[in-house]
Amino acid sequence: MTTIAYLYIDPLLESQSEAYEWSQQVDHVYQDLGQRSELQSLIADCQHSPPQILLLRSIAELGNSLLEVSDRLKQLEALGIDIFAEQHNYQSSVWAKKSSEQIKLELSSLFQKINQEQNINRLKQGHARNRLKILPPPGKAPYGYRRGKERYIVDKSTAPVVKDFFERFILFGSLRGAVRYLEKRYGKKISPSTGKNWLMNPVYRGNLKYKNNQIITNTHTAILDRQSSAQVDRLLRRNSRFSARAASAPRSLAGLINCQKCNFPFTISSVTQHNKKKQYLYLRCHGCPQQSKCKSLNYQSVLQQVILQICDELPKAVLAIEQPDLNQIKSGFEFEIQTKQETLLKLENLVTQDILDQETASLRSYKLKTEISALETKINQLPPANLQAIARNVSLPQFWFDLSEEERRFYFREFIQKIQLNIDQDQVWTLNLIFIF
Repeated sequence: MTTIAYLYIDPLLESQSEAYEWSQQVDHVYQDLGQRSELQSLIADCQHSPPQILLLRSIAELGNSLLEVSDRLKQLEALGIDIFAEQHNYQSSVWAKKSSEQIKLELSSLFQKINQEQNINRLKQGHARNRLKILPPPGKAPYGYRRGKERYIVDKSTAPVVKDFFERFILFGSLRGAVRYLEKRYGKKISPSTGKNWLMNPVYRGNLKYKNNQIITNTHTAILDRQSSAQVDRLLRRNSRFSARAASAPRSLAGLINCQKCNFPFTISSVTQHNKKKQYLYLRCHGCPQQSKCKSLNYQSVLQQVILQICDELPKAVLAIEQPDLNQIKSGFEFEIQTKQETLLKLENLVTQDILDQETASLRSYKLKTEISALETKINQLPPANLQAIARNVSLPQFWFDLSEEERRFYFREFIQKIQLNIDQDQVWTLNLIFIF
């Protein structure tokens, strides 16, 4: 028994490298990419030596229109071939045993599905062609932009609101704080989840995000520059270590201190005296499971000790790091980008010389641009090369004491992963600072 298969791949919608697993063993596969020349070869071969079974993913792959699909289906079945379409659960030998009325009803339903499938594919093809032209995806433009003819255009009335939101987040590293600031300053109410979407949205960085999370850079005017974008990404990664409440808490030690014995977090509480504005802050381990509960500690005393220890221990920790040559890594990425950009220029010449058709060149160009975007992202995510100089600058106690609580929170989380607090039997406490590197 001879079994053949036919596979049609639309280069706008699928990758040729994606293998398809057939439900049964196949003797030969006819595969088309964009055109249907192999389908014509299949029909010609079947007229000389018809196989017993022809496998299809979908009957819709037999043509671009419902009329083409219907004609080719009849032509192949007239040769006595048993056609099985896996996605439609269609098998011509089984259908032939049904009554004429049943066949008529089921064929009508099947062709309706095929027509719907082809309409969806045409819509996807339109989106794919726009993607190759680097046009914005369908839908409303993000807040701060409006749709232009071929790209997003900065909306001068709303873009300053978005820019101020980003600057506030970069300054203090607090998402909820930036959301509250936006409502207080501009009367613009957004949820924290919307604010996080703004921070992660590539459109504000001058990029477009397409299918399968593919990003093309420098497609329109950015509201957030590259350096600020890298800072936002770093802050988001850093804040992901904390709960949503701790990440935006106003106190600098919020979310950092854990009990070394029970590993439960210390939370910050405040009390005030009657008719007095002064607050008294203290650290307390609410969930401590030990019989001898962790005692409450004065917040300012612990904060002062953290500052003294970070000034002493941070420079030593940085010196102990075996940091790779970041300049060499950056140069390697930049060389790859330059090579791909040169290839992009060659594609234009190949089209001019009729060596490549425009559609193939557009597909290759799109792939190269996504690869360039990925390399640029890697460059922006590299850590600072002057970490030792930064450590020296922040090793002065006065630097920390002069900061506000929000500013201290920002810098603590840049260097400290967590702080372990140990209280011995004599109720004497010590701190162990664990740095992020």
